[in-house]
Amino acid sequence: MSTSKLRLGPLPKAEITKLTVTLPAELKQRLERYAQLHSQAHGEPVDAAALIPHMLDAFIARDREFLKRSRKSDVLSTPPASPEI
Repeated sequence: MSTSKLRLGPLPKAEITKLTVTLPAELKQRLERYAQLHSQAHGEPVDAAALIPHMLDAFIARDREFLKRSRKSDVLSTPPASPEI
């Protein structure tokens, strides 16, 4: 497998909020393997836990139904513009 084609690119710096999750052992092992490959591909060591927020963000950003419903929700919750007099 070519590590240069991983879906998750270099990790950006961002403000963080702590969230605790429970994962199946097999998924944790796959995350740790992904972290190893990511570290090799990008030349920076990365912890498996550091990948999770970026993976979730990438997943949500590509979920067409979520984006479609979010746009509808944003349109419905935005107050109409005041008419100019």
